[in-house]
Amino acid sequence: MQYALEHSHTRQAIRARLARGPHSNYLRDWIYGGIDGAVTTFAIVAGVAGADLAATVVLVLGFANLLADGFAMAASNYSGTKAEHDDYQRILGIEQKHIALVPDGEREEIRQIFAAKGFSGNDLERIVTVITSDQALWAKTMAVEEYGLSPTPRSPTLAALSTFTAFIMCGLVPLVVYLSAGGLVSCIVAAGATFFGVGAIKSRWSPMTWWRSGLETLLIGMSAAAVAFAVGFGLKALISA
Repeated sequence: MQYALEHSHTRQAIRARLARGPHSNYLRDWIYGGIDGAVTTFAIVAGVAGADLAATVVLVLGFANLLADGFAMAASNYSGTKAEHDDYQRILGIEQKHIALVPDGEREEIRQIFAAKGFSGNDLERIVTVITSDQALWAKTMAVEEYGLSPTPRSPTLAALSTFTAFIMCGLVPLVVYLSAGGLVSCIVAAGATFFGVGAIKSRWSPMTWWRSGLETLLIGMSAAAVAFAVGFGLKALISA
């Protein structure tokens, strides 16, 4: 039985692929923004519909929230990603200081880390010698192995832009459909298609099948909208009583 491979394993292909180095992935930022954008605007539509308010309320609340919440999410993602980046630099600084002041202790940490991975004897000592001969490599190895940090920090700007773009793109769908078609049913169908589409696209980077991933995201989005509709309907009934 033959399998389709994701990339070539010739010597030249391997050299070219490794020369490009690892790349940061912003998929989670896009998925996060896309799902939340669709959920947010659909929840507003569902909540307003549940409260039986005018379409102008959907227009004002929908677009105001789309831009404000989208920007807030992007800003939060920027700050969070930058904090991860700053923490990585902080840890590198700590390790570089320790390497300079207590090299024997740091060398023993390298030895114990790779001994725990199953290396021993001459092989272990060669690994320790190679890693500790380069202080930059030494510090990065400690950051990864001791603290579990990623050696390829993601760009805070690209993370924020990915979230904001996905939030606006997906968030516009239920809002525009509701205002143009003028009905909650059309909005439900459009939002459901958006949720399913985001989930199906997400499966490209997941072992889950596209339809299962789509249904999972559809269930999450529709659950949020159902809660919003119930809250709007309940508040209307409470105020009218």
